[in-house]
Amino acid sequence: MPKSKPPLSSPEDTEHAFYDALQHADLDRLMACWSDEDDIVCIHPGGPRLLGHAAIRAAFEAVFANGTVKAQIEKVRRIEVGTTSVHSVVERVEVMGNDGPQTAWVVATNVYAKTALGWRLVAHHASPGTRDEPVDVMAEPQVLH
Repeated sequence: MPKSKPPLSSPEDTEHAFYDALQHADLDRLMACWSDEDDIVCIHPGGPRLLGHAAIRAAFEAVFANGTVKAQIEKVRRIEVGTTSVHSVVERVEVMGNDGPQTAWVVATNVYAKTALGWRLVAHHASPGTRDEPVDVMAEPQVLH
């Protein structure tokens, strides 16, 4: 019998649970953050579009086979409209390089939907990062008068 999913009362609770499970390589806890819908989507940096629970679970299983992922989210920007919340985050990821631990930066978008079981992840799209922390670019408003 499948485990029941714990209630997650806010998108922030779900995001925290997702990244905590990621850092502890806890596949069951990580998958419990995802919506039960079949059309969930995940894109890892430089990877293909993963659709549905089986593909997403298999991808994270492969990631965890290489050990835990040390990822901290920073610079969170949130847009919440009704039962949907979109978070643009910068992930600071510690990776092991030839010279020891190094920091890489990944820009990701996490989309959450409010369900009967609380807020759940429906999309995670992470773009390849850089060695340097990405800067936020904001255009100055152009006022004509």
